[in-house]
Amino acid sequence: MAEAERIIGTPDTPGAGGAEPEQSGVEGAGAPAEGPRGRRRIAVLFTVAALAYALDLVSKLIVVAKLEHHAPIQIIGDWLRLEAIRNAGAAFGFGEAFTIIFTVIAAAVIVVIARLARKLYSLPWAIALGLLLGGALGNLTDRIFRSPGIFEGAVVDFIAPKHFAVFNLADSAIVCGGILIVLLSFRGLDPDGTVHKD
Repeated sequence: MAEAERIIGTPDTPGAGGAEPEQSGVEGAGAPAEGPRGRRRIAVLFTVAALAYALDLVSKLIVVAKLEHHAPIQIIGDWLRLEAIRNAGAAFGFGEAFTIIFTVIAAAVIVVIARLARKLYSLPWAIALGLLLGGALGNLTDRIFRSPGIFEGAVVDFIAPKHFAVFNLADSAIVCGGILIVLLSFRGLDPDGTVHKD
């Protein structure tokens, strides 16, 4: 629990254990410089998220309009094809019986990222969280607006490698963001820009 609180951070509270003065010392510019730097990282987060979300949304619109109910398109022989399917489960087609649960999880991820954004001073973390946010929003949009119903919608998947599950760009963004977060954690870099040694 303590590790999660350290990574996610706590709501801004004046004088909470002296964390704020220590952070401004790391930045070396005091309180006036914290605001612009924080906004800059948040802007990166939302720019990456918007780009990931837009690419996912546009790709799905094209797939539904041009590829659904048609034969798959071979891209690299038998190794990679484009094939439109509707997935009621999680990423890569797992857990189709738990659509509503995955919808709730996606919404929770978005809330956690929004909470974490208030203390975001690290550019790599902004990119990683932006990928997670954009991917979560992309699949959550399908869950809410696609058939068979609200919060039970099936996600549009279309990237089909050989001997692997079919997925979409939102899944790719989530996986890339998750891998980047793991790498940043191994390096000891926190979202607030500080580096810790365990």
